[in-house]
Amino acid sequence: MSDTPLSDLPDMLVNVPYEDLRVGQTAEQFRTLGRDDIAAFAAISGDINPAHLDPAYAETTRFHGVIAHGMWGAALISRLLGTRLPGPGTIYLGQTLRFLRPVRVGDTLRVQACVLSKEDDKRRVELQCDIRNQTGALVLDGIASVIAPATRVSLPRTHLPQLYLFDSAARFAALLAHAAGLAPLRCAVVHPCDGMALAGALDAAARGLIIPVLVAPAARLAAVAAACGRALDGVETVDVAHSSAAAERACAMAAAGEVALLMQGSLPLDELLQAVAATAALRTGRLLSHIYHLDTPVCDRPLLLSDAVLNVRPGLDDKAAIIRNTIELAHALGMEEPRLAILAAQDAVTPRLASTIDAAALCKMAQRQQIQGALLDGPLTLASAIAPAAARRHGLPQPVAGQADILIAPDMESGSMLAGQLECLAGACGCGLVTGAAIPIALNHGSDGKEARIAAAALALVLAHHQRGQRLTVS
Repeated sequence: MSDTPLSDLPDMLVNVPYEDLRVGQTAEQFRTLGRDDIAAFAAISGDINPAHLDPAYAETTRFHGVIAHGMWGAALISRLLGTRLPGPGTIYLGQTLRFLRPVRVGDTLRVQACVLSKEDDKRRVELQCDIRNQTGALVLDGIASVIAPATRVSLPRTHLPQLYLFDSAARFAALLAHAAGLAPLRCAVVHPCDGMALAGALDAAARGLIIPVLVAPAARLAAVAAACGRALDGVETVDVAHSSAAAERACAMAAAGEVALLMQGSLPLDELLQAVAATAALRTGRLLSHIYHLDTPVCDRPLLLSDAVLNVRPGLDDKAAIIRNTIELAHALGMEEPRLAILAAQDAVTPRLASTIDAAALCKMAQRQQIQGALLDGPLTLASAIAPAAARRHGLPQPVAGQADILIAPDMESGSMLAGQLECLAGACGCGLVTGAAIPIALNHGSDGKEARIAAAALALVLAHHQRGQRLTVS
């Protein structure tokens, strides 16, 4: 949460009962305001005043920047009274407050309470409460009225659950920002014959990411559009007999240069990729591989995971190709030298696990420039790859361990399970594409929602423009 969470509280909380309180007695605590403190307070309270959350708007206010909620300071006073003076057993009766100066991210606050008076018959106590920043300036003050505890209490400190702040909308916006300013490309949407597939294509078009060409049986497409209340006016459609014909026609259009992207609709992936493989102009000699783009609450950065869909048991050459494909997407997303972790069940190389030997060989290939454009390390467990504490605990060298941007799974089965675990158990938001063909292919799983489908289109658009730029550079 902040640089100084509840670290200044002892393991045991000991109160000061009423009879031991003395007028003039004081206690203090310190807290540094972090950005997550503001976000967490807004999430819990529902106070989404843009003065606290929107930097652009906050610059236009009298404070010229983001400031903390005033009541966050009041919560710090409550914390002091409830944990230190008088401590556990205290009952709040009232609190006056004056908000005197703004509190900004990075400010370190000293919260102090001083006993002003006591009322013996009711155990009532008044305390002067002050909060000062690191310069000594008073930012908040007031008087608290409480009922002090009658007896001494010594209790173990309650350890709070780990709080992860995950703004999925902000992560979604960050991915779309990579596509900002890029011209939309014509995209053959292959057999979008259910409501979600059709809506995903139309929503991506509305975002300016694609110019959709809907390749599907016309009557069925019209029925789906009517059922989900979507208009097809002005949208190009290509009538075909069935899903296999849709895949073949879409690939032929791509081969002829009529479209620059493919997007999976409601047909099975195998059916689409069979048509891709059968179209000579779409084959590049590169391995087709799948890449997940995952935003997860446990990481402050997106993760690219490959391959969790296509290559069941990749050999060493296949893994090298998967890595090269994934590095290309990372570069398209602005990662100049991504940190790539080759995953295995343990961090040490052992003959018992072929995946660890492959990982070591791939790292040697990178060392000899056979794989370029990323920092490679492996074998690494998932924890060692993305958790800095685990990497330090195991004595693994940086910069990859604990900070990976790319995760390379040892095989499709483990990659698929890892993606599922991150999505189902860790709340990750994912989208994906297939690369290695002449044009990117945006993938959509049946369970994908609106944002995942838009995100897949954005990912494909970014990669397509990157590949076009690379071809222009080479030529």
